[in-house]
Amino acid sequence: MSRPLFQVIKPGLLTTFQDLGRTGYQEYGVVVAGAMDDYSLQIANLLVGNQRNEAALEVTMMGPTLKVLKDTVISICGGNLSPRVNGIPVPMWKSIAVKEGQLIEFGQPLEGIRSYISVAGGFDLPVVMGSKSTFLKAKLGGLNGRALEKEDMLYGSEQVHTVAGRSLHYDAIPVYKKEITARVILGPHQDAFTKEALDTFLSSAYEITPQSDRMGYRLKGSELKHKTSADIISEAIPLGGIQVPANGQPIILMADRQTTGGYTRIATVIAADMPKLAQASPGAVIRFEEISVDEAQALYLRKEKIVSVLEKIVM
Repeated sequence: MSRPLFQVIKPGLLTTFQDLGRTGYQEYGVVVAGAMDDYSLQIANLLVGNQRNEAALEVTMMGPTLKVLKDTVISICGGNLSPRVNGIPVPMWKSIAVKEGQLIEFGQPLEGIRSYISVAGGFDLPVVMGSKSTFLKAKLGGLNGRALEKEDMLYGSEQVHTVAGRSLHYDAIPVYKKEITARVILGPHQDAFTKEALDTFLSSAYEITPQSDRMGYRLKGSELKHKTSADIISEAIPLGGIQVPANGQPIILMADRQTTGGYTRIATVIAADMPKLAQASPGAVIRFEEISVDEAQALYLRKEKIVSVLEKIVM
């Protein structure tokens, strides 16, 4: 049985429910969606005793104000958007108890742009195609397929037994910077680009433009020239794929990316670096560094080890 946990006093700029995404349906044209920063989502869940894939609130830039309707335990991970409870700053990357009648609020973004609010026992939401994630364009999942609105009631589990005070070791807490090095695997269409374009891609700085969102980050920088055309026969595209349309400006494909695309892809950002990209705001500068598949796999396993060790401790 579910219980009302929070009332939305202010919805924030863009607050949606996200888990690890709606996988297994891309062949039918269904977008994966899910958390932009999957690392922060998983840690937030584990700190309150949830399964790592449970849905949490993804908060973007300007956070919501939530009135607590029932004593519970929450954690807030990811970008530091100055979280407060009843006006008092609260720690991030730690499970904290909140009491009935208190207000959870946010202030100025200090570092990163996305926070994840998890609650012990998880939020009570319908599972659509194996996921609670919100995909706004299709009005799918989450809370009626939309972002939070004023006066929304958010529900959770009736009986939850967990403890406050769990925290992540500081060595495992990311630092979000305005200048980012994103490691990439070149391809699959590097042969469509001139040698000069490949050299430029790996030696130049690119800026995230304001025309960026959960679907993709549009970048501005040195033009990447094709040998002939930017167009290919549409094919499936992965998270982190970097498309280059005819204007020569890269686009990094993010959580709400389309299922297929018809532009050449010069490279793919490795999975281990996607969370720090998810925390980058317009104006941030990205440089790309080529690494091998073996190196990318080792970095992924290093990240996974942090999550799995915490999972064994708390579950």
